[in-house]
Amino acid sequence: MADPESWSARRTRWMNQLHARLSARAAAATAFSQKPEPRTIGSYAKGRQLIAGNLQFAGHLLEAKGAMLWDLDPPDAAFEEEIHGFVWLDDLAAVGDPAARELAQRWLWGWVARYGRGKGPGWVPELTGRRLIRWIHHALFLLHGIERPQAQQFYQSLAHQSNFLGRRWQAAPPGVARFEALTGLLYAGLALDGMGRYVLPARSALGVECRSQVDAQGGIPTRNPEELLEVFTLLTWASAALDECGKLPEAPHLDAIDRIAPTLRTLRHADGGLSRFHGGGRGLDGRLDQALATSGAKNRHADGLAMGYARLSAGRTSVIVDAAAPPSGTASLKAHASTLAFELTSGRRPLIVNCGSGAVFGEDWRRAGRATPSHSTLTLDGYSSARLGKAGKIGAARLEALADIPRDVPIQITHAPDGIRFEGGHDGYRRTHGLTHARTLELTFDGSGLVGEDLLIALDETDERQFDRRLSAAKAKGIPFSLRFHLHPEVDSAVDLGGSAVSMALRSGEVWVFRHEGSAELALEASVYLEKGRLRPRATKQIVLTGRSMGYATRIRWSLAKPQDTKVAIRDLARDDIEVST
Repeated sequence: MADPESWSARRTRWMNQLHARLSARAAAATAFSQKPEPRTIGSYAKGRQLIAGNLQFAGHLLEAKGAMLWDLDPPDAAFEEEIHGFVWLDDLAAVGDPAARELAQRWLWGWVARYGRGKGPGWVPELTGRRLIRWIHHALFLLHGIERPQAQQFYQSLAHQSNFLGRRWQAAPPGVARFEALTGLLYAGLALDGMGRYVLPARSALGVECRSQVDAQGGIPTRNPEELLEVFTLLTWASAALDECGKLPEAPHLDAIDRIAPTLRTLRHADGGLSRFHGGGRGLDGRLDQALATSGAKNRHADGLAMGYARLSAGRTSVIVDAAAPPSGTASLKAHASTLAFELTSGRRPLIVNCGSGAVFGEDWRRAGRATPSHSTLTLDGYSSARLGKAGKIGAARLEALADIPRDVPIQITHAPDGIRFEGGHDGYRRTHGLTHARTLELTFDGSGLVGEDLLIALDETDERQFDRRLSAAKAKGIPFSLRFHLHPEVDSAVDLGGSAVSMALRSGEVWVFRHEGSAELALEASVYLEKGRLRPRATKQIVLTGRSMGYATRIRWSLAKPQDTKVAIRDLARDDIEVST
């Protein structure tokens, strides 16, 4: 019997192809009704790499100087999706010289010749919307020096893709994909002669999506900060395009922008990058600032959670904590087991991070990146804090479904005598081990120190009996735990001679020192930093405290602080009698 999901995927693909071919029969656009303005930000460095023939997409690098992009054999589906979305046009437009224009024109009209009749992998609503946005943004760059027959092909293809979106935008999955499809359709309706019939349906549909996908906290179901930025950016582009044509966005559209802006400010570290949770990265350089400036929304989030995250900030230090259960439903397929994990950035330099999403490096890395050991928090007995499996070393492929999903995640943010305090807990280990993980973080008013306490506790007699069973199975040796603090790759770390502390030097010259209390063993171990745009994971280090839970309550206290005399700390870090990390 055929797999229902496979059949559904085949049917969707067949329907897309059918509507792509039928859409070619509609009347073509002949010109722009208004002068298009580029709003996307590209990378000059990436543009130069493309011109040089170094084609890096979705974690793969192909060296193919002078090659036609569409003649290459894509290494995987992610590579194919990225090239058909035409985001690389932003990078070539950022260079903007004749060589960049010639390459952009050759690849674009090559796509029209190869796929313009409605066949091929690029004919899905979200990719078509992404592609339309870029073609319209960079139309003046693309049409410079083009002969009339080629210009007609360009307009005809724009109309063809617009008509396809008008038929198939509903087939895009809810979330970023559907917002991309609708924004592309709205752009086409506003910018192209003969496509104005799509403006009202697209504007109305965007309002509906904003109502259903953006909650009262200004969050989205995936809880992915980078995806939230993508949604926000698309909404600001759509709003600006409507304003320029003298049209108003739907009220839910404007309300969503007002709700998302303060949430993104909460999720932004002191260095301007986003916190890296639930598959999200730091975001493209400049994208967040540009989107916030374009939105005009100046309000900030009130104290409390924003999309399930808590923020502590003081001085030049920011701490962002995942203070909610992982996403549920279809969003759980990309969720990470990161409840109570935190990141810390000092000034312009990240210090404590999560490993990030390994999706671009293959299935093994994707699964490993989702597990609790890839986050800066506590792991118990090798389990993840959510039903993502039992994880061994980072990068391991075999993850068995063992842990529970946290359902109760109480949190409280209050003022401490010398700073601000976060208190939270989750029950992800309660069913399996009878233990609740509670975490307290206190950031000083000047941002120079973070004091933490992690507690494993059995809350009632049922929990105690479950813990006793686990302890008996371990032959009274205790239940092992690990407390992990992943360091950014640009942090130079060293274990002090006595093994009681770790010194961490940032490239800014700042030094932080990690210390702990109790019997847990301290070690500096290998880790990885996973990020899009790179060909392989970056090697880094992690501070690990290991111990065993022998009773109904286990407490681990630790601190991260900047020494009063930074020069002395730097001198000590360079001493020969300190084991320096490589």
